[in-house]
Amino acid sequence: MVYTICMGKNLKYARTCVYNCNYHLVFSTKYRKPVLTEEIEKRFKELVEEVAKEKGFEVSQVEVGEKDHVHVFVSAHPKMCPSYIVKMIKGITARKLLIEFPQLKQVYRKGHLWNSSYYIETIGSISEEAIRKYIESQKRKPWQS
Repeated sequence: MVYTICMGKNLKYARTCVYNCNYHLVFSTKYRKPVLTEEIEKRFKELVEEVAKEKGFEVSQVEVGEKDHVHVFVSAHPKMCPSYIVKMIKGITARKLLIEFPQLKQVYRKGHLWNSSYYIETIGSISEEAIRKYIESQKRKPWQS
């Protein structure tokens, strides 16, 4: 019965509920320093996928903008708090990126890669495509290197 409700829509279902909880997350590097090179960006995206798999949410899209901020489009169960998702992404990626890329430790001596603030937007099914296009537009442009 639940399957017929979900057909043709971007809905997911658990044992007891049908849901479509999408979030647009944005956060930046500390002091907005442009340190997210292509190599770091690639590893960041891999780490976000690992965190999502481990913590039980789905990542639809991840893009780095202007080497100093990140846009992440995620979907999660309604019981999972969006601030928890941000906390996990920021905490785990910062720790691992600072270990793997020693040049980041030279810039961020106290070990804080990400700014403490962030932006969360709940995305409904109507605006989902608009948000996807916006995040896609954040991809690195050819003149940005």
